[in-house]
Amino acid sequence: MIRYALRCDRGHDFESWFQSSSAYDSQVKRKLVTCPICGSAKVGKAIMAPRIVGKKGRATPPPEAVAAATPDTTPSGPTSLLMAQERELRAKLKELRDHIVKNADNVGDGFAKEARAMHYGDKEHRPIYGEASPDEAKSLIDEGIEVSPLPTLPEDRN
Repeated sequence: MIRYALRCDRGHDFESWFQSSSAYDSQVKRKLVTCPICGSAKVGKAIMAPRIVGKKGRATPPPEAVAAATPDTTPSGPTSLLMAQERELRAKLKELRDHIVKNADNVGDGFAKEARAMHYGDKEHRPIYGEASPDEAKSLIDEGIEVSPLPTLPEDRN
């Protein structure tokens, strides 16, 4: 993993992590890297201090490099792209789950039985959701029955 300090064409600074430098290049070329503040896809690498590893494996950059490389975490400072993308992903997952719950029948523990009955033509097809054990879900998939887990978010575990 590699972290880059980035800047959009409107001067907003932010940072993001990438699998590799080639992954960064590929994502920028496909306009997948956007500014979390203004949404601009015209993004480039900003100047950042290198991280120097000492003999004991600890980073030992000079103090002025640490100050230059440490992002401003005040609300008006740079925003982490990863955090913005995570918030957006969570919102979309919640929206998807809410849509399913609103528009499908909850069949509870009878999910596997109900899904099979619809798949084999014993019952009329309709949107359903419910509960299935990992073994039941695997068995359904092995039979060619399309199933997907409902997304669960950290705030659901309260």
